[in-house]
Amino acid sequence: MSTAYVVVTVLAAAMAGFSAGSVFLRAAWVVQPMADYGIPQSWLPWLGSAKAAGAVGLLAGLFVPVIGLLAGIGLVLYFAGAVVAVLRARWYAHVPFPLVYAAPVVAALALA
Repeated sequence: MSTAYVVVTVLAAAMAGFSAGSVFLRAAWVVQPMADYGIPQSWLPWLGSAKAAGAVGLLAGLFVPVIGLLAGIGLVLYFAGAVVAVLRARWYAHVPFPLVYAAPVVAALALA
């Protein structure tokens, strides 16, 4: 296991965990845009849980690689769905935000 893989994986997990925490704490800078995109408030606990599970899975993947692989795939799909939601809402300037969170996950998968 390379040092780069560990660093990128921990960074990806930290970013996904931060994003999940922002949803759980209902940070206005996260919740308001999601409402603008048409995402129901009732989905927030599920979306936060998905990100949190992905973060934990990435860290677990340092010890059990298949778990990290599955968590990484799940997070990439999650953030791809976020891009689709932003595009459907026609908030094109917001497309980079989910991509910023997806990038280290993709890098971790590439380094695995």
